[in-house]
Formats: sequence, C-alpha cells, structure tokens
Amino acid sequence: MQLGAIFPQIDIGHDAIAARDYAQAAESLGYDHLVAFDHVLGANADSRPGWSGAYRHTDSFLEPLVLFGYLAGVTERLELVTGIVILPQRQTVLVAKQAATVDVLSGGRLRLGIGIGWNEVEFEALGENFHDRGRRSEEQIELMRALWTNELVTFDGRWHKVTDAGLNPLPTQRPIPIWFGGSDDRVLRRIARYGDGWIPLRGSFDERQASIVKLHEYVRREGRDPASIGIESWVSIGGRSPDEWVEAVAEWKELGATHISVNTMRSGLPNTQAHIDAIGRFKDAVAGVVA
Repeated sequence: MQLGAIFPQIDIGHDAIAARDYAQAAESLGYDHLVAFDHVLGANADSRPGWSGAYRHTDSFLEPLVLFGYLAGVTERLELVTGIVILPQRQTVLVAKQAATVDVLSGGRLRLGIGIGWNEVEFEALGENFHDRGRRSEEQIELMRALWTNELVTFDGRWHKVTDAGLNPLPTQRPIPIWFGGSDDRVLRRIARYGDGWIPLRGSFDERQASIVKLHEYVRREGRDPASIGIESWVSIGGRSPDEWVEAVAEWKELGATHISVNTMRSGLPNTQAHIDAIGRFKDAVAGVVA
C-alpha cells in the first residue's frame, strides 16, 4: 500500500511556511503522497437553518491546484493528490490547463481526484448547473484527456466546443491519472468507464466490500482489468488509539486498497508541528501493515 498524508489546512490555516514545512516533513518521513481537499466557498450556516454540510465559511481551504503549484517547487518526489476537486463547478479547459501546469512543474507528480460535489452554494456562486453535474462530468473527463494527449483538439459535445486548439505545455503524464470520489452506483459505473482509481470513504466493512465487488464487475464489463483500478481511503486519528489506526488500515488492506492516507484534522492538535509529529507516529504504528 502507498501511504499518504492529508494536508491539514483547516487546522493550520493559510500560512505558506507552515504548508511548506508540513509537505517537506511528510516527504522526509517517507510518505508517498499528499492529499488536499477542495472547497471554493464556505457557506454561512447561521443564515441557513438546518444546514448539515461538513464545512463552513470559517474553515480555511487553499485552492488545491494553486497550492500544488507552490508545493511542487519545495518537494521532490511527493505525489500531489486532489481529494477531491469538484470538477463540474469549474471550467473544463481551465482545469485541464491548471492540472497540466502542476504536472509539468512537479515533474509528473499530479494525481487528479475528482467528484461532483454536494454543496449547491458553490455551484450557484460559480455559475454552474448543480443538477446536471454528474452527466456533465463525463464529458469533462473526455475533453480533458483529449487536451492532455493531443497537440490540437477539435471537440463538439453537449456542453463543450473546442475548434482546432490545444494546451501548451502538455502535461508530463499523458494523460494525468483521474480518480473518482463518491459511492453512488453511477460513480462506480463512471470509474469503470473512465477512471484510474476510486476514493471511497463511508460504510461498514461489508458495505465497502460489496461496492468493490460491484465496481470490479463493472470494470470487467468495460473490458478492463480490475487490478488496474486503484483504491484509496483515509484513516482519521481523532479519538482513536494507535491500535485502532492499525486495525483500520488492515481492514482497508484486506479490501484491496492500494493507497491509504492519514487525516489529522479536527484531532485537537494545536499547531503544524503537532500535525507533523502525529503523522510520524501514525507511520511508525502502521508500518508493518502497509509494507
């Protein structure tokens, strides 16, 4: 299993030096990848009675592709992973350009995790349709892959039109790997058709196992090898003992996960160094499982 760390931006905020120190520490500790979450806007829950979203306007989120442009210059081998970019609330060609730029600047170290999102507030503010976001994301992926692998592209889709134009520079990876977040059956079908990997999160062991069996069946129907589809989730350390960390990682390994990350956010850690110390303890605790 590949071992990653989730960039704890909600806790350490928007300090550029803290971001650098954390990423370099993760790399020096031997972590394989760094995951960054994505939210463009945070809603004010006080003006929305019954709001149940996980994040608020008080939660700090650095834009992940901009963040990775910075971290590409201060790290050497750490894979940079969006976990996840909400693709259909963004302009497709611009995302393709930004991702290609990060991939070039990092020497081919970007993995683009994408999803369709849950926060209608962001779609409204960004001028995109919340209700067709799943179907539209499929066309977005087709267009991005065409742009990443061809000098010139002509594309005439339902939502996108490109006439004999292309990106420069093209990414180092052609194409950049795309992983999907989400657990809906439609997401599993999209992964089978378009994806390089899956980022599942919720559910019991049996529910996760059933979803993976279903995913593999969909992958075979597409004429693809299930072994070519990576699986990544994460383990939150808050309120858990090291033995429980190990147990959680072992469960994911039994399910066939290829990547696992540690999440230290909202664990009561007071500063960046405390987060660095925590990922050090986590790596030591699970070393025998991920090996």
